[in-house]
Amino acid sequence: MLRVHFTAEDLLGVRFAPEPLPLVELALAVVAAQRTDAPEVFGRWRQRLGRELPRAALPLLEVLRPDGDNPAFVEPLVRDFEEALDAVRLAVPLVDDAELSRILARSRGRAAVAPWLRGLRDGDRESWGLLEDALRAAHEVVIAPHWAAIGQSFRADVAWRAHLMATHGIKAALASTHPAAAWSGTVFEVGRPPDFEIRLEGRGLTLMPSPFWTGRPLLAGHPDGSNLLIYPAMTPMPLVPPGRAQGSLDALLGRTRAAVLSLLIQQRTTSELARDLHISLPSVSEHTRTLRAAGLITTRRDGKAVLHTATGLGVDLLRSGG
Repeated sequence: MLRVHFTAEDLLGVRFAPEPLPLVELALAVVAAQRTDAPEVFGRWRQRLGRELPRAALPLLEVLRPDGDNPAFVEPLVRDFEEALDAVRLAVPLVDDAELSRILARSRGRAAVAPWLRGLRDGDRESWGLLEDALRAAHEVVIAPHWAAIGQSFRADVAWRAHLMATHGIKAALASTHPAAAWSGTVFEVGRPPDFEIRLEGRGLTLMPSPFWTGRPLLAGHPDGSNLLIYPAMTPMPLVPPGRAQGSLDALLGRTRAAVLSLLIQQRTTSELARDLHISLPSVSEHTRTLRAAGLITTRRDGKAVLHTATGLGVDLLRSGG
């Protein structure tokens, strides 16, 4: 379980990151490609990326693992891609022995440790060149062509949670970041492994949605001294509408998920949603799970039928979105 202890000062210090960051999103995308959850949403995207990811990018799989516990030096919190690469280059020689040992141990669990990983700690130019080439090659295929869509997902999520904060408070906004998230007093909890506990102690929390991350919210240090919470954006990357969204709801939820919410002004079963929207039952289940986690719909079972209905918050979103 993840447990984050807030003080009153921390609750007042919750804010959003201003924009997505290229190497953070790249790292999470490489992680997402190795995960197996949310197959209805990410399945085809993973298959396509498996075909398109260039050979030069494969060394990243030695460092970036499916649990998202990535070494900080490969995902600096820097806005510009070239400057972010410079930050990686400067950080590599400073990686301490404990961090290096952790990276090597993780890699050893998958296969024999690649020699270039050991070379990073020694400042070996060839090893750095291999890492830099991998980051550039992956960025060119995974991030650069889709940067506008990544930004669209990011901005839509921030707009939605800012609305949640304004209308229902900070606790509601944070509780909607994951289906297993809840509050126990002033402790934010997410009931998923591994166990991790932190006391913010007045440092505050910066929120960063990612359209690639699908797991439990991740915690990291922020250069400004606060803590960074990375969580799954409301609209994951494969569901971001192509081109300009038709409206604010499409931008936030994606067209199909917005249509699901719109239909749930009246109670419907999973089968009825699949029939009315011409999508599969697993796809409906994935969409309703996310809408339910965000507090936009409720679900109850009536015999063999599963019934879904928009909540007051969902109706409020439909009204504000036109």
